[in-house]
Amino acid sequence: MYFPRLRDLREDADLSQKQVAEILHIQQTVYSRYERGYQTIPVEHLLVLADYYRVSVDYLLGRTNRMR
Repeated sequence: MYFPRLRDLREDADLSQKQVAEILHIQQTVYSRYERGYQTIPVEHLLVLADYYRVSVDYLLGRTNRMR
């Protein structure tokens, strides 16, 4: 699945894909696949990103427009 909010939040925070990948302890190419929807993002990574960006997992997944 493609989750455009992953890219939007990263860009809003002025982060590179490499920086986010470092937060998740993965390679930049893996994170790039998450953003483009070529690879499923694990729940544990969704939780880390939701905490990092201070939004809900539902917001990341596009299930709600409420950030928290």
